[in-house]
Amino acid sequence: MKIIFFGPPGSGKGTQAKLLSKFLHIPHLSTGEILRDIMEEKNDFSNKLKKIMSSGDLVSDDILNKIISQKLLTNECLKGFVLDGYPRTVSQSIFLNNFFQKNNIDLNLIINFNLDFKIIKKRIINRSRIEKRTDDSVKVIENRLSKYSDETKPLLSLYFTQHPKIYFNINADQEIEKIQKDIENLIENGNF
Repeated sequence: MKIIFFGPPGSGKGTQAKLLSKFLHIPHLSTGEILRDIMEEKNDFSNKLKKIMSSGDLVSDDILNKIISQKLLTNECLKGFVLDGYPRTVSQSIFLNNFFQKNNIDLNLIINFNLDFKIIKKRIINRSRIEKRTDDSVKVIENRLSKYSDETKPLLSLYFTQHPKIYFNINADQEIEKIQKDIENLIENGNF
């Protein structure tokens, strides 16, 4: 299955992507994790990424498009993937749609995680205490949520219009296990 997860930072989409990845035995492609792995490489490119991400800014479309397209062409993604955190902009979406068409990749499922921004702020602050992430300060959180509202949220109606039969909204203000079960039931029942 080829799946895209949408949702604001802190909505739980990364947690659910990991769980679904294990359930379906397909890779979880998290742009955040991929970029954090690259930042640990200690080179000029990783230093540039570190500076961008610690300020809460988004990595450029060109950089992300290249990184994600390379990942999607690997053997591990042939049977499917859960794409988490990409696309985030209209430009990335256009690139991804063209990439899918060029490589005969059909999306099977799109899930959007809905959650109020006040709850998100609390979740991210708690997460930063546990995971000690530098991109989880209050100022950075507000910047990321603002960018999500401006750049990613407009994609939701675009994807819903283009893929109404495979697009689903999930209430992300529930227990992790309940959300996981809702997603698994959706897949097992083939309600798309």
